[in-house]
Amino acid sequence: MSRFIILAILYVVLAVYGFQAFKTLFKSPLLHWTYIVLFLGALVFLTVKVVTYDPGDGFKGTAAIAGSIFAAFFLLALVLGFFLLLEDIVRLLGFGYNKMVGLSSSADGFYPSRRKFVSGIALGLAALPFGALLYGMYRGKYNYQVLKYELEFEDLPDAFHNYQITQISDVHSGSFDDYKKVEYGIDLVNEQKSDVIFFTGDIVNNRSSELEPWKEVFSRLKANDGVFSVLGNHDYGDYAVWDTEEEKEQNLEDLKTMQREMGFDLLLNSNRFLEKHGEKIALVGVENWGRGGFKKAGDLQKAKEGVSKEDFKILLSHDPSHWEDVVLQDDYHFHLTLSGHTHGMQFGVEIPGWIKWSPVKWRYKYWAGIYKEMGQFINVNRGFGFIGYPGRFGIWPEISVITLKKKGLA
Repeated sequence: MSRFIILAILYVVLAVYGFQAFKTLFKSPLLHWTYIVLFLGALVFLTVKVVTYDPGDGFKGTAAIAGSIFAAFFLLALVLGFFLLLEDIVRLLGFGYNKMVGLSSSADGFYPSRRKFVSGIALGLAALPFGALLYGMYRGKYNYQVLKYELEFEDLPDAFHNYQITQISDVHSGSFDDYKKVEYGIDLVNEQKSDVIFFTGDIVNNRSSELEPWKEVFSRLKANDGVFSVLGNHDYGDYAVWDTEEEKEQNLEDLKTMQREMGFDLLLNSNRFLEKHGEKIALVGVENWGRGGFKKAGDLQKAKEGVSKEDFKILLSHDPSHWEDVVLQDDYHFHLTLSGHTHGMQFGVEIPGWIKWSPVKWRYKYWAGIYKEMGQFINVNRGFGFIGYPGRFGIWPEISVITLKKKGLA
């Protein structure tokens, strides 16, 4: 609570300081009061949610909305304050210069006044992250994008030439708040008419009960060769508050049961073979393995039992750090790994062929899209859902469609 109080005080100081730019640009008392009411409203909304917050609820729903609105206004005030501080430094230097040269009359500009164009630039730049965060909450979180890739392999079995995969990841069903939009996303997955569908973990935020309202819509996912899934770090219930360890274990078992009821073939450090015209490829699925403090339940050695080095292999592994730290060093060659986890931080800038940037790149080397190392590919899906910040901007929710190609075949 003490941290929140410090944050609230800083927020008020920044809001008051930033108001100077607003007041310089707009003389209307109505607009001044609008600024004050909106800033205070965001603070009051968050305060109510902090006071009534139950840690067992997780950061979702109106709590997440309150936090994100507060963050948007905080960024607005922070950027305004930064530019005003720069201007005040210049004004202070001007004050010292004027005093040194003997300008003592206020009419002669003894202390330089604020400049409208500086306040205008400050407000314009501050509006960018502010507007982006609000737009991401209003429209971005369900702005599903179908991203298509073609990957070529020399040793792909001929029968799997032009074999199409659809991957989704990081559903986080406990964050959803619009059934029709989610239903549209699932229909979009099915419209790809892929041979197989893969889900690469984090179907809930904390508890299996979050999936209950969405079981019917996700059970509509259909592909000729089936729907396969693995677990992500959020699926184990590690971030929820449990009365007993048995309750936590039962939650995980319930989640596994629900996925199977939805028609998902859940791979728990195990494998399957996909067969086509007498040829096959190995599908290997590990439980979550993440660098740092994330759960390391994944056992690649166990998962690949019964799979030979010569088999063409697709690996489902939630966290891309597993590919970087373990998979690439394994004596087996995993032709394609499918991961998620990063969400692309749900915020960034992407212009295909030009720029792909998100703050998450400072933590994860492989954070969105296709990468190739040592002759092996990974696709890091940007996620179907959202968590924490109830929105997306620039890094939109993704449906990956990957077509496997045999080199030399038309």
